[in-house]
Amino acid sequence: MSRFTEELRDPWGLLLGATAGGAAWAVDVHPAGAAFVGVTVWLAKAFASAWQSTGGESRTEEPVELPVTRGSAEEAWLRRGERAAKSFADLTASMRGQILLDRIAAMRPQVDDTVATLRRLAGRASVTGSALARFDPRFLEQERLRLIHARERARGEVAGELDRSLASLAAQQEVYDRLSGARMRVLARLESGAIALEGLVARAVELSAMAATSSGADGDPQALDELTSELELTRQSLHEVEEATRRDLA
Repeated sequence: MSRFTEELRDPWGLLLGATAGGAAWAVDVHPAGAAFVGVTVWLAKAFASAWQSTGGESRTEEPVELPVTRGSAEEAWLRRGERAAKSFADLTASMRGQILLDRIAAMRPQVDDTVATLRRLAGRASVTGSALARFDPRFLEQERLRLIHARERARGEVAGELDRSLASLAAQQEVYDRLSGARMRVLARLESGAIALEGLVARAVELSAMAATSSGADGDPQALDELTSELELTRQSLHEVEEATRRDLA
């Protein structure tokens, strides 16, 4: 059973969703809209708790790889990164007996770690996308405008209830904006990470060809150093994005 499923069964999450839905119904929100509000709050609470737990556990246990949605943008970038890593592995295997192999093959752990991070980021992008699908931004905006107009005419206790409803809608919008922003950042980093790995393969092919046709058995040491540095920079930046995304949604 996934952590997200466990959080969905948390009675506090169910209570929070029911309370939000009841509050919406109490201020004359259509029953369907009130139900949507309740479900949205319940799912948002479960998602945030599951994400926070996953992020905390990953610091002491093996990082969790979440499933990637088939046909999604994140899957496409992940597949490109994986193909680049496989091409890199095939390249090093074809260079057996060459001194240059030792320096290029030494990059394999960095390449493997980079791809593993891409997989985790792709999984988080998919989970975030699934959560976003539960929101209806147009509905939230319509409800906000309706409540604003009702608030302009309200007085006393009714005005206070409408203020609380507006605050609840604002909180839901903030959740949506936070999830949407996190997904966009992860997708952008998945893209740059996959393209960086493809560039690594192209450079490695070039260096191997130059080494095979030059008198220097070690090829171009400076170019190899630059290539190693670029790969490490890509690997570290992916880790930073992963940690930043975990913090944003925790």
